[in-house]
Amino acid sequence: MSSTSPHKPSEYHKMIAEALDDEFLRRTLDKFAVEYRASRDKVFTEVDGADLIRRIADRKDWAAQHLEELYEQFKAEAERRGVVVHRAATAVEAREIVAQIAAENNVRRIVKSKSMTAEEIGLNAHLEKAGYEVQETDLGEWIIQLRKEGPSHMVMPAIHLSRGQVADEFEKATGEPQDHEDVQKLVKVARRELRPKFHEADMGISGANFCIAETGSITIVTNEGNGRLVNTLPGVHVAIAGLDKLVPKIEDVLLALRVLPRNATSQRLTSYATFIDGAGPSKKSPTGRKILHIVFVDNGRSAIAKDPLFSQIFRCVRCGACANVCPVFRMVGGHKMGHVYIGAIGLILTWLYHNREVAKTLCQNCIGCGSCAQVCSGGIDLPELIREIRDRFAKEDGKPLMNGIASLAMQNRKVFHTLLKFARFSQRPVAGKDGFVRHLPEALLGKHGFRSLPAIASQSFRDWWEARAAQLKAEGEASAVPAAKKLRVALFAGCAGDFVHPQQLIAGVKVLEACGVEVVFPMEQTCCGLPLSTLGERETAIKVARQNVAAFADDCDAIVTLCASCATQLKFQYVKMLGDEARAFADKVWDFSSFVHDRLELQKRPLAPTLEKTTYHASCHLCRGLGGAEKARALIAAASSYVPAREEETCCGFGGSYSVKFPEISAELLRQKLDGIVATGATRVALDCPGCTIQIRGGADKRGLDLKVVHVAEVLAEAMGV
Repeated sequence: MSSTSPHKPSEYHKMIAEALDDEFLRRTLDKFAVEYRASRDKVFTEVDGADLIRRIADRKDWAAQHLEELYEQFKAEAERRGVVVHRAATAVEAREIVAQIAAENNVRRIVKSKSMTAEEIGLNAHLEKAGYEVQETDLGEWIIQLRKEGPSHMVMPAIHLSRGQVADEFEKATGEPQDHEDVQKLVKVARRELRPKFHEADMGISGANFCIAETGSITIVTNEGNGRLVNTLPGVHVAIAGLDKLVPKIEDVLLALRVLPRNATSQRLTSYATFIDGAGPSKKSPTGRKILHIVFVDNGRSAIAKDPLFSQIFRCVRCGACANVCPVFRMVGGHKMGHVYIGAIGLILTWLYHNREVAKTLCQNCIGCGSCAQVCSGGIDLPELIREIRDRFAKEDGKPLMNGIASLAMQNRKVFHTLLKFARFSQRPVAGKDGFVRHLPEALLGKHGFRSLPAIASQSFRDWWEARAAQLKAEGEASAVPAAKKLRVALFAGCAGDFVHPQQLIAGVKVLEACGVEVVFPMEQTCCGLPLSTLGERETAIKVARQNVAAFADDCDAIVTLCASCATQLKFQYVKMLGDEARAFADKVWDFSSFVHDRLELQKRPLAPTLEKTTYHASCHLCRGLGGAEKARALIAAASSYVPAREEETCCGFGGSYSVKFPEISAELLRQKLDGIVATGATRVALDCPGCTIQIRGGADKRGLDLKVVHVAEVLAEAMGV
């Protein structure tokens, strides 16, 4: 795997292009992504998933804080049961320990069951170089061993291969023709070829999902019988585990097993959950007892356990769910979405355990949709950790040009808004009346030509607001709302809403005021800072956050924004960055749909719904961060003829600067999104994010679709006649 991992962005983009051109890979991962979500949702209806994940997180966090005492307790209990316990500070030391065990026991043939920790330390190559015959026995691992490549998924290592490709490898391995269509026949071939290896083996190597300190026991969770054969048939068994696999008691394992299989494979329980409690009987051992060694790998874990932010990665149980729901993994697969470990956790572990130059490239390939955090078995804030890695790279290596420009411009509101106003005037030669930049040469756009580019609006929302305020003053009115108002709401505009799609904010103001809400607009507000956080410009993001908190210092009942992305930044990230300084501010923040649904209960009011077919795109941050997608759907259904779309909650591919850095992936995500919208027959799609508007509206225009892209507020304003 490491041999194909990129060190330069140009290499990485070439690899991405190859993955996007692989039609089988795309079909397979598309099918898997859809089926996985449905089956996972179904199996989680039987349990309180949120409570289980919270409890697992609490227990794993406690274990991380007591790592040394758990290790000492495990070591004492395991050795009392005839086990030899080793601790390796580095991957190199871990490999050498295993090779030494093999040498001491006159081992020639080794069988292995699947172990990501063994992949992490590069064990196979080391043992083979030392002259040992190493045989992977997990079906997927054997297939990729034949191909001399790394796993593309932590649970399903060969998910990227077709049955035809597997048959080709089996033909090379056996020298016999194989059936390229019958999967069961191929499985029988694997069983026939591998079964003798277990009997011939001198040593078995496995991983360990959990190491129980109280009893010195290990737990191995598998869906294939090869795991138990590896552990039982050879006279020597070596289990390799990261220090993060230590847990205090068996109850911790039983708790995790209620989530791990559900998250990994949508099963209530895997086929095998093996508990090994000491060295058991073995006829192949000269002593009559199994020669059992457990090798704990540190490889930086002790230091990570002390890190107040990154220690949460010890909650990971290697279920692979973060990859299963990742829109980027779905596009390019694990070999392009990791180094040894894959998915969102792989981007982080590459930085912590492996090659930082590789990690520097990989960590950019996160779109920030939050899907991984929503399904993580341990509740790890994966997007936050990826943002932190970007920030640390920026500090260590200096700012890329785009970062520096963004940081300088956005930390000063007046400069930033002046630049946007200048762009409004400078675009005139290339901007059309329909709100798109029309006359740029295709050669200039390059890979970014998959969508029409939005023009800066001729009048920003803040300009409209000031003009209206002046008109009200001239007419002798202080507000557009009668004195008997119910609520006072401060409106947060966001950059795209303010300067690109002000009509969305205007509709939102009209809806709120029609409900008797007094709306105020603090003019000193600026960008929410999410683009800066995404780029790793944390210090500037903090400066911007302070500006906004100060701008909204006047009393109000709520702070409402029509941008779900801005809402998550204001509500959650500000508290992380500023602590108590931003808590009162954050507690007041609402996304528009949730506010009008929960506080105003607009869906229960008399409306004049349009008969126009309207479908919905659920913006990522509304779904994952704010939990407001169902509320938006209820509002759309009350105000129009709502038609559900396929995969409404999957990412549209915008991700702010992501669509600039990875246009090829962004374009493919957009294509799928538009295909789902078109299939509904709707003439209008509603959403909750100006950024998604830029992406979907631009893509629809590029494809020549007769499709209106509007905010939920605009649908409601029409139904209310305001």
